[in-house]
Amino acid sequence: MSELLRCENLTKQYGKTAALNNISFTLESGKIVGLLGPNGSGKTTFIKILNGLLTPTSGAVYIEGERPGPSTKAKVAYLPDNVYLNAWMTVEQIVAYFADFYADFSTERAFEMLNRLGISPKQKLKALSKGNKEKVCLILVMSRQAKLYVLDEPIAGVDPAARDYVISTIINNYNPEASVLISTHLISDIEQVLDEVLFIRDGHLVLKKSVEDIRAEEGKSVDELFREVFKW
Repeated sequence: MSELLRCENLTKQYGKTAALNNISFTLESGKIVGLLGPNGSGKTTFIKILNGLLTPTSGAVYIEGERPGPSTKAKVAYLPDNVYLNAWMTVEQIVAYFADFYADFSTERAFEMLNRLGISPKQKLKALSKGNKEKVCLILVMSRQAKLYVLDEPIAGVDPAARDYVISTIINNYNPEASVLISTHLISDIEQVLDEVLFIRDGHLVLKKSVEDIRAEEGKSVDELFREVFKW
């Protein structure tokens, strides 16, 4: 496994408030990693920096040795925590748009996943339920052959019955040489697929550990340790 992501003293301030405070760590390829913390901990700020949507106040983040920019957008597949697609477009048109935009996008894989969900490519996005809109967004992201998949709350708006499908879509469709970074507060739902976790609180990285080590050393699940660390 090789180093995929490196953070060096990453800091992001808004006035006197530090959304991220001097964070340093590395992630290897081939991992599914949970980015975990309560609301306001700095998770979304970190994700936006990774995707070049925000600029650090100081420090740096590197994706395969490059700072976020045009060249890294070809390596990172990003699922934001809101539906961002044009509602007037059909699912088929959206798939074609992504295929034109991303050289690593697989139209065949996208239609296969849509078919399994029973979502018609002819439907307009505005005709879909909120849950199905979010599934379409996830399918588009997971149809890429990216190096890093960054998923911000991928199961938050999905009903419990569909969460297993969403999780299986994530673990069965990402490039095995890539890594997946999942931000979520529904830890118990995804814990079984995680290799490592990052705990963030008030902009500080308070824990980076493999799930296997947490269970062996702490004798707890990730969810139990999270609740203990954050006093839930």
